[in-house]
Amino acid sequence: MARAIMLQGTGSDVGKTVLVAGLCRAAKNRGLKVRPFKPQNMSNNAAVADIPGDKAGGGEIGRAQWLQAIACGVAPSVHMNPVLLKPQTDVGAQVIVQGKMFGEARARDYQAMKGQLMDAVLDSWGKVGEGADLVIVEGAGSPAEINLRSRDIANMGFATRADVPVVLVGDIDRGGVIASVAGTHLILPEEDRRMIVGYLINKFRGDVSLFDDGIRSIETFTGWRCFGVVPWLKAAARLPSEDSVVLERLASGEARALKVAVPMLGRIANFDDLDPLKAEPQVEVVFVPPGKPLPADAGLVVIPGSKSTIGDLLKFRENGWDRDLLAHRKRGGHVVGICGGFQMLGRMVRDPDGIEGSVTEAEGLGLLDVETVMEPEKTVRNVSARSVPFDLPLEGYEIHLGRTTGPDTLRPSAVINGVDDGAVSADGKVIGTYMHGLFGADGFRGKFLESLGIKGGGIDYRAEVERALDEVAAELETHLDCDAIFALAR
Repeated sequence: MARAIMLQGTGSDVGKTVLVAGLCRAAKNRGLKVRPFKPQNMSNNAAVADIPGDKAGGGEIGRAQWLQAIACGVAPSVHMNPVLLKPQTDVGAQVIVQGKMFGEARARDYQAMKGQLMDAVLDSWGKVGEGADLVIVEGAGSPAEINLRSRDIANMGFATRADVPVVLVGDIDRGGVIASVAGTHLILPEEDRRMIVGYLINKFRGDVSLFDDGIRSIETFTGWRCFGVVPWLKAAARLPSEDSVVLERLASGEARALKVAVPMLGRIANFDDLDPLKAEPQVEVVFVPPGKPLPADAGLVVIPGSKSTIGDLLKFRENGWDRDLLAHRKRGGHVVGICGGFQMLGRMVRDPDGIEGSVTEAEGLGLLDVETVMEPEKTVRNVSARSVPFDLPLEGYEIHLGRTTGPDTLRPSAVINGVDDGAVSADGKVIGTYMHGLFGADGFRGKFLESLGIKGGGIDYRAEVERALDEVAAELETHLDCDAIFALAR
């Protein structure tokens, strides 16, 4: 087995994903063969990892592990994230195991399911380590959730079974970091406490020396060593976002030539589709929260993917966004619907088998003359395609249920593997597609923005991500004792 080290947080959203990505890139830059691993993830931002020999095309993993694989310079694998939970309701989620649909479970039922999932986690753990020098593991939530410890597969339950030492991550930006680190030490059982080899502080703003007394206090309470204090990583904003908890912080920036409005659907999925547009210097992407109208000065509205198309469509109407969207169209505005957003743009969405829930049909927004019927078989694959309106290459992936038909599909938005995809309105201003990642194609994005009157688009988005990863890695090398962290891996 490869040597391994694990980062666990004092809570959710403490920055573990970016830290693991940065440490992966730092290890790669040192010449190590490094791999990421996250036993269990909960996110509707998924990526597709190819599965050798799988005729269906591929399997789903968390978008974070896809990014971390890029940081390692390797192809993503379903074994990097063997258990993925995709929330569909407030109390239930779709369960993906080693890339494939395993079932659906309410939160309480899932706790009982975890025992059998540990076998899959350990199987994937063995596969990820093959041929690697180092595996960097990301926990989920916090090990301090001791009420869930008996069936845990994401934090100390995994660390103790796989004998992986743990570095605890505290987030100083949210306040109370001394109490959160010391409190974690206090309530962990001794078996788990022994796994922690030290801690680091993340998201520090200002003079780091001001926290010297804080480090001494934590050492007094815990005896743990500090591996360093990481400043606020500005480059992290240029990396794909994984978790919807960050959406509330994606506020509008300064006004730019083109405003893109994105309704924050309750079960929004794969909203990192917008990241390449956000990276464009003349584009302002505004995520619109429930209760707020779609801005009247937006030139483009993008309806993103959804894990619950009918549920989000009903909420779309409750928010009055349907009226805002019609007004936007009357002003000559453009609309793009991606995956679930594409389905919403049609006349009707039907779910005769109740796959998404008890509501089996809903009237669509009516901007495309198409209908969607949900079907049990799920399409999961990476694709190469070609934009029909712009005759330019596209690359991306599909993760969706449902089949969409109707007159407007005779004007496809793309051709994927020789098959027409999506639909375009008669005036060309409403585009629907099942393909995620289309804005990541630099040539297409540049021409698309030109069609909206924006000149000079088409930055090299993938190169920007690579540069951001290198910058994060350089910051971690400067502010963390990476030598000590890597040396403690076992």
